[in-house]
This record gives sequence, C-alpha cells and structure tokens, in this order.
Amino acid sequence: MTSMDVRTETEAEDSGPSGYAAARLRLLHEEARSGPPRRSALAELTDDWLAGLFRAGPSGTPGGIPKGAALIAVGGYGRGELSPRSDLDLLLLHDGSAGPKELAALADRLWYPVWDLGIALDHSVRTPAEARKTAGEDLKAHLGLLDARHVAGDLGMTTALRTAVLADWRNQAPKRLPELRELCDERAERHGELGHLLEPDLKEARGGLRDATALRAVAASWLADAPREGLDEARQRLLDVRDALHLATGRATDRLALQEQDQVAAGLGLLDADTLLRQVYEAARVVAYAGDVTWREVGRVLRARAGRPRLRSMLGGRSGVRSGGPTGGRGGGRAPVAERTPLAEGVVEQDGEAVLARAARPERDAVLPLRAAAAAAQAGLPLSLHAVRHLAATARPLATPWPAEAREQLVTLLGAGRPTVQVWEALEAEGLITRFLPDWERVRCRPQRNAVHTWTVDRHLVETAVRASALTRRVGRPDLLLVAALLHDIGKGWPGDHSTAGETIARDIAARIGFDAGDVAVVARLVRHHLLLVETATRRDLDDPATVRGVAEAVGSVGTLELLHALTEADALATGPAAWSTWRGALVADLVKRVTAVLSGEAPEERAAEDAAPTAEQERLAVEAYRTGGPVLSMRADSGVPSEEGGPEPLGVELVVAVPERAGVLSSVAGVLALHRLAVRTAELGVVTLPSGMGSGAVGVGSGSGGSVLLLSWRVAAEYGSMPQAARLRADLVRVLDGSLDVEARLAEREAAYPRRRGTVAPPARVTVAPAASRLATVIEVRAQDAPGLLHRIGRALEAAEVAVRSAHVSTLGANAVDAFYVTGADGGPLEGDVAVGVAREVEGVLRG
Repeated sequence: MTSMDVRTETEAEDSGPSGYAAARLRLLHEEARSGPPRRSALAELTDDWLAGLFRAGPSGTPGGIPKGAALIAVGGYGRGELSPRSDLDLLLLHDGSAGPKELAALADRLWYPVWDLGIALDHSVRTPAEARKTAGEDLKAHLGLLDARHVAGDLGMTTALRTAVLADWRNQAPKRLPELRELCDERAERHGELGHLLEPDLKEARGGLRDATALRAVAASWLADAPREGLDEARQRLLDVRDALHLATGRATDRLALQEQDQVAAGLGLLDADTLLRQVYEAARVVAYAGDVTWREVGRVLRARAGRPRLRSMLGGRSGVRSGGPTGGRGGGRAPVAERTPLAEGVVEQDGEAVLARAARPERDAVLPLRAAAAAAQAGLPLSLHAVRHLAATARPLATPWPAEAREQLVTLLGAGRPTVQVWEALEAEGLITRFLPDWERVRCRPQRNAVHTWTVDRHLVETAVRASALTRRVGRPDLLLVAALLHDIGKGWPGDHSTAGETIARDIAARIGFDAGDVAVVARLVRHHLLLVETATRRDLDDPATVRGVAEAVGSVGTLELLHALTEADALATGPAAWSTWRGALVADLVKRVTAVLSGEAPEERAAEDAAPTAEQERLAVEAYRTGGPVLSMRADSGVPSEEGGPEPLGVELVVAVPERAGVLSSVAGVLALHRLAVRTAELGVVTLPSGMGSGAVGVGSGSGGSVLLLSWRVAAEYGSMPQAARLRADLVRVLDGSLDVEARLAEREAAYPRRRGTVAPPARVTVAPAASRLATVIEVRAQDAPGLLHRIGRALEAAEVAVRSAHVSTLGANAVDAFYVTGADGGPLEGDVAVGVAREVEGVLRG
C-alpha cells in the first residue's frame, strides 16, 4: 500500500479523528514498510488529515479555505520525519485580517482533534512579523522555522515566511551560530556522548538527532557545511532506532533503556542488543565527528570575517590583497594568508589545525599518517579533515614489522594526553586505525554491559592510554606502558577470558609494530595480568605469604611490576569513578611494596594471622571485652593518604570490635553495620588469647585463667549522612547478641522497601573456591548484587556451614559486590576440596534463595 493509497482510503472513510487514527494504526503496523518510507507516509497522512480540518467549517461542515491564513509544519514534522509517537509542531500563520473569534475557532478546529487522539502538540498562532520576532528572540524557535513546510492554506504566506526566516538566519549567522554551538555543548554536558552510553538518549546526547539538526542549520547559514559522507545514513539509522523504540514501548521516549534494547533490536531485525548498540554508536560517532569538523570550520570563517575590517584599516583601502584572504586565525587578521608553521616532517600547522605540507607525499611516506597524528596531538591540534582523508586515500601501507619511526610515532601519539582522543577519533573516522591495527575492529564500538564502565571498549583503551601518559615518569619503559594501556582489553570480543585472549593478540601486535622479543613478552605479560594487582589487593589477605609469592611469580621482575602498577591505576581511572579510590590505591601500593621486596630477594614471613601481636589499643579492647563479657567498640577516622590535590583524602572510619569468643559474631556485627547504613570496605578477623591473670579482679572472672576474645577490625563509611555514635552501635550489637533485636527481620523490611527499577534483573550470585590462593586457609569468593545486609547473610551462611572466618576482604564496584573470605575448618587449617566446594554451594544457595 502506498502513501497515496493510505490517503485515498482515509478520505473515503472519514476526514475526522477516527478515520485518521485507523489509517495511522494500519500504517504503523505494516511490516512491509519501515524507516524513511514509513516516516514520510505518516507525515503525508497527517498533512491530509490536518488539511481537511483546516478546510472544514464549524462542526465539520465544508467551510472552504480560510483567507489570509496558512497551516505550517515545523521542526521534525516539517522535515517529514514523524516517528510513531512524535509530537506535532504546528504554526497557524495569519495576516491579521481575521478577527480574534474567527482565529480562535480555526485554531480550536485544528488543535482539539489532535489532543483528542492523545497526540502531543506544540502549537502557536502568529502573524509573519510575530513569527520572525519570536525567531529572533528564541534560537530554538528559529531552528524549528528553518524546516517550515506548507500543509494547508495560503501557500504564498508560507513561501514568504520561509524566505524571510532563511534570510534572517543567514544575516544573523555570526551571532546565532556561536549561540547554537553553546547550546550543543551544554546539551552534551548534560546528556553525555551517544557513542558510548549504555542507556543513551537518541535525541539529546552528543552525536544524536539534535546535533544532526544543528548541522542542517549550519549548512542553511551558508557559512560552512558538514562532511556529507555517511551523515544522512547515520541520521536515518538513529531515526529508525527511535521508531522501533516508540513501537516497543508505546511511549514518546528517546532514551534507549537496557530493558527495551532486546525488543528494539528484534523490531529492527538485528541479532541482539549488542548489535543494536554498536549500530547506534557508529551512527553517533559519524554525527559527532561531522559536528567537530563543522564547528571548527564555523570558527575559522567567523574569525576571518572579524579580521577583514581590521585588515582593511591596516591597508588603508589599498587594493591587491591576495585571493587567499585573511583567515583571522590566532593572529586575528595579522596577514592576508594563513601562516603555516612546521610541526614535523610533512606536517604543518595552519589556522588552528594540523595539515599536510605542500611537499608531503603520502604515497611515498608510509609513516606520514602516524607522524601527522603524533605531531597534531603533541601540539594539541586537530587533524584537518582534508589531511586525514588524503592520507587515508593515498598513504602507503606500513611494512611488517613496522619501521622504528612508525612505532615511535605511535608511542608519541599515545603519550600526548587528552589531545590524543580527538586525533584518534579523526583517524578512526576514516578507517586508518583498523588499517594500522586490524584487531581493533573487534573492540570498536563494543558496548560494556557493566555500570562501572563509562566507555565502550575501544574508547576505554584510548582513555587508559591518556591516563597512562600522566604516569610515564613513574616507569622505566614508558613506551611499553602506553602500548600495554592501548591493548590491555583487546581480548574483549573473543571467546573466553579476555585477559588470556588478549595476551595472545597483544603478543602478535607488539611483534608486528616492531618490538623485540623481550619487549613483546613484557607487553603480553602486562595484558595477561592487568587485573592481578587490584583483584589481589582487594580480595586477598596480604599478610598471607602465598598471596605475595603468587603475584611475584606472575609478574617476574621489578621492572614489570612497576609497569603493572601504573597500568592498574590508569585502567581503573579510565574505567569510571567507582573503579578507583584512594583506598584502593593504598591497598595496591601496599601489595606492590610487598611484592617488590620478594622480587628483590626478601622472603615473606611465614605466619598465620593469629600469630600477629595485637596493638596496644586492640589488647586494651580485648581485655575490656573479656572483663565485661560484652562487646567493646572503638572508632576513629582514618587519617588518609595524599590525594591528587595534595591534601589527605580520608579512607573511611576504622572500627574495631572486641567480643568474647562465641558463634555468630561476624554476622551480628555485619547486621548492625547494615542497619546503620555503613558500607564495609574491608574486614579483618582474629582471635586474641589473653594470658591467665589478665582478667583478675574483673566481674565474672574466676580463678584468673585466661580466655579468648574475637577481634574484628573494619573500615567503614557512611552511605550518606554522618557516622553513628559508637555507643549506638554497641547498644544495638548487645541487643543482637542477646537476641532482643532481630536484625534479619529489620533488614528484610528495609530490603522490601527498596525501590526497584522496572525490568532490571540482577544476575544470580556466584560463589566459588579460589584454587591455591592460600596455604593457611580456604578462600571462598562471593560475587553478588550489592544489597543491604549482604555481608550479614554471607556471615550467617558461613556460620551455618560450621567454618571459621579468619579474614574477609570486601570490594564494591558499582552495584556489584566482590568479596573474599578466608575460612578454616575445626582443625584450624584449610578445608578439604570437596568440603570447600560444599560450603561454596551452601552460601550460593542462601544468596540465590
């Protein structure tokens, strides 16, 4: 059925709301028609319906075409891009000859049927002069009128308004375009980058539909034009996704939420949600890159215009100015032709961009693309569009392995810091990155379905290199650090563990770009173990010699450890705010210090945690707990370690709890902390054995024999608000221990009251035994959705399994808890293999139930 067929059928049925609604519904559910044809057909169908309303008289009687009035579609409707739930942007234009009552009757005849169908309507009634005045005062209104399209009434009025509005736009472009750019920048700041977000806003985010519309407005100004290649296809792809989103949700939404992505992908005939996101990201990057190029061109043109009056004044009206004219670059019209400043062999700066020198010969110079990119990034300049495209079209392929200069230029590019990003994006937009590094294709635009991650895989790799560039003074081989940063997640997209897969790929890439065998081995090892330090520091007992020895054996040398330490920090900082903190940094630094000692020839002391002598404060608390027969608490703020700003950054509050030895202490203390909304960062458990006579004279102590006290050392932080007083914590702990406070019931009530997002389902908890993680205990690893009382539930499950918890290492990443518990059996040693597996299954069953 063509759009003409739809219009004919609609007119035959009824020109009223019911006929339009039925035809609209049929059109939206036609499987044979989607994308641009459906959007155009929907716009035409709506045009005919509104034109019928415009021509109708009172109560729907034939009234003829009102004189001196026109109905105009603006904005997205004006472009003929109606999505299933799009609103209608309409302007009722009149010449002022009709009276107020007549105008109101005409407006009611148009607006009320739209509202009756539940369609959102953005409407206005103005004269041509009023429309132009509003456009001059309101940038968004002016943008909407640039797409004005005649629907019904006096065509001459519509044509005259369009002509006037376009003329105003072009005349006011030096003022309006900077305003438009500021509007785009503010929107990007609020909504982020469409090319990387896990739940993006298709319209408002950077690289979205609003930006595509802004580029049309720039082109209409005649000052500059966006790169055309792929831009219209990218915009149509985003519109297609929005159409499918509207149909899937039944709502006028532009936010591609996680729970809708599978249904939207199916509606578009795509394999899965990841395929959908990759297509969205690719389209968004085309729009965003076109915007970058276009706005730079606008800036150059406006600077040139600003420079011409000053140039004429300097020349005193003399003729003979060269045809190149002033560009008004950084010198503000200092010369009639833009100055070209050398940056590197074959690369010069011209008017704020890195461009190719006139003598450059890309077809003879295979290293020129990397040299140009490195020079641009080091100078903090963008690569010009013409230069990148010329390089992509004519540059000779690099030999394998790469010549030394090519490798050095890549390292120079990666070490330039933040300017690396825009240069890398320019290379990627023209396909040069995958030409240099074919394995990049698998990670390009690959989403990371983890709330901790801010970026797609490929952008995360570049961001890690940016972060690593600030750490190059800490390592002896900055080149290996930067390359490892670029490659550390290159295994994502391949089956199996990405670190293992990445090691193989990184080894191949490092050899291909010209590193020798020793350096290749170091890069491969860094990629293989890039998570080792942070995972060990936050999930293992650093006092256990087996922990430190295991890391030392994996790393192999002090030099590699130095590189791995810097890579760990760069990776975490590039991941997102939840992945790195001063606390995690302090733990990793402590581990690195211990491993360095082992690699330098020192043997770690073989001891159990119970053998460690308690501090004077801990001994005091233990004695007090034994004397009173109840819990004793001590709280003090951690002094912190220096932050990047130079001052101390607190690590939380150190909480020490001493309780006479008995069952259920771990879960009880964890439950009380959860009740008071305290987030646990670390937990250490030990037993203090008091010598005989220590409790002499104390209440409840008999003949002076000794006793055992459980000592629990926690580092906690308030989820929000201030820390509770120690006295309140102790009072609740006493009540829990004597059974008068049912902490489990209280936590269950709170969990039931927690708001849950519709459609979000957390993966089930997973509990495993970490093989050979310690010679002194069995390590049980728990990975689960973080929730109030989670540590309490785990403690109860471990106590039910009749194992002793020697220490606990708690780590929370976004909404995910990754905890490790060192447990021992009745004999004080590690559990047998089958017993350990059984304990893990019991805990997992509790958490999944």
